[in-house]
Amino acid sequence: MRPLSLAVLLLLSGPSLAAVKNVANVSQLQSALTSAQAGDEIVLADGTYDVSQNLGCSAEGTASQPIVVRAANRHAAHVRFNATEGFKVSGRYWTFDGLDIEGVCAQDSNCEHAFHVTGHAENFVLRNNRIRNFNAQLKVNASKNTSGVYEVPHRGLIERNEVYDTRARSTGTPVTKLNIDTGDDWVVRENYVHDFAKAGGISYGAFMKSGGRRGVFERNLVICTKDAAAGDTRIGLSFGGGGTGNEFCAPAFDASVPCDPEHSDGVLVNNIVINCSDVAVYLNKAANTQVLFNTLIATTGVDFRFASSTGGAHGNVMSSVVRGRDTGSFTAGTNLMNVATGTWSSWYEAPLSGDLRIKGNVSQLIGAAAARASVTVDYCGRPRPSGSAYSLGALEHSLGDCSDAGTGGSTDAGTGGPGDAGTPVDAGHPMGSDGGYPEGADAGPIRIDEDPDSGGGCSAAPGLAALLVLLLVPLARRRRDTRPLP
Repeated sequence: MRPLSLAVLLLLSGPSLAAVKNVANVSQLQSALTSAQAGDEIVLADGTYDVSQNLGCSAEGTASQPIVVRAANRHAAHVRFNATEGFKVSGRYWTFDGLDIEGVCAQDSNCEHAFHVTGHAENFVLRNNRIRNFNAQLKVNASKNTSGVYEVPHRGLIERNEVYDTRARSTGTPVTKLNIDTGDDWVVRENYVHDFAKAGGISYGAFMKSGGRRGVFERNLVICTKDAAAGDTRIGLSFGGGGTGNEFCAPAFDASVPCDPEHSDGVLVNNIVINCSDVAVYLNKAANTQVLFNTLIATTGVDFRFASSTGGAHGNVMSSVVRGRDTGSFTAGTNLMNVATGTWSSWYEAPLSGDLRIKGNVSQLIGAAAARASVTVDYCGRPRPSGSAYSLGALEHSLGDCSDAGTGGSTDAGTGGPGDAGTPVDAGHPMGSDGGYPEGADAGPIRIDEDPDSGGGCSAAPGLAALLVLLLVPLARRRRDTRPLP
């Protein structure tokens, strides 16, 4: 009996097992988030959740046991925030999946972020969500811990989300749909970002800046104006954005140390960017950036700006050109530039609205760019030709149309973005007038919220392994209760 007693002791003294927590109202959701433990799965029932304060997510998940917040049925849990911030994530390994999230503030300045990811909130995942009407649907930044040391959220993944606004944002704060300040190794892929603007100002679809490294934008569809009227200044994707106050820039976080470069070793590959009044790709103090095999329609092209902006541009097809500005420099591979509107229309069904099914002769694109070993697939996830030349742009036309008509792709975003033509892109608006280049947009002070690590584990002696399994399995089944929280 002694081994049994020891096993029970180990079981009772160890951490609680993860739970499935079914929630159906705001108070249950708040309780589940507050009491979350590594491995918990918080499942939102269908319905509307009206939330008037931020929801803290400070518990610590782990690589093997992330904390997952998801809809029981994709996009059927409608979370409506009337609050400056929605989910404030300061713990590691949180995943949010399949939610429909909306900002409903009377004043746009009162709905800043649907998600604020800060401090050591590493390995954050945002997947399969629909998020609208915030100044920044996602805000990421470093923050000080209780010892006064800045902690940085690294290795985030943003994939297969639809992100948009229903009208131009009227606010004095920055308008950037995916605003990633600091943090290394963030990946933004297979998202559908559309219809964003700052009334009378400059807006971005997404950027990474503030001293980050190795960021990736891949296989995203960005339509700056689709359902909204054209106007204001809209930029597609950026490394560097409008710049960062020195004291908020990694790794020094020192007002006397310039934030230069704003980002290093970034990659933009297989993206489609359409209908932006300004550049599709803006590189502001972005060192060693690779711009590869992108399709950029009705934009003013690509800017490598300022001396620390370096890298290469290869395999792209675009309405305008690639420029080095203010001593920015790049190595040009093969790019097809200054493509006329009529040419796009001869190639594709409805290029200004994102329908890139082949209509005419695209032979001049096929095999026109040298292969790059780092680029193995196209926008749709289809393999590029092995050991031979590639098609110019995001679509490998030697393979014909994507299996999904309209926007093409291999994923199931459920949003009309890459891989889901179930919501085809509507007829778009003509490109707005060129609003000029960013001159310090979003260069003002960045608000840094201060948030203060825990972890644990257990092991059993080899002789007790089988006995522990017998004890743990039935208890785990009871613990993973599917009843709603009280």
